[in-house]
Amino acid sequence: MSSLHEQTIECPHCGHHLHVSLDSSNGDQDFFDECPNCCHDIHIKMHIDDLHRKLDVNIVSDDEQIY
Repeated sequence: MSSLHEQTIECPHCGHHLHVSLDSSNGDQDFFDECPNCCHDIHIKMHIDDLHRKLDVNIVSDDEQIY
């Protein structure tokens, strides 16, 4: 599996499509990126599934409240 991947994601706040580069050489990752359209933070969670040789990418808005 190549270590650098390009992925198109959708901002969970405004729906704008943007391209992100994902580097799988450092294992699972959990990071934030900013939407260039609405300037809100986008929480990106990346998991490497070695068994099926794929990347699982989860996009979260982080504005939900937990009680």
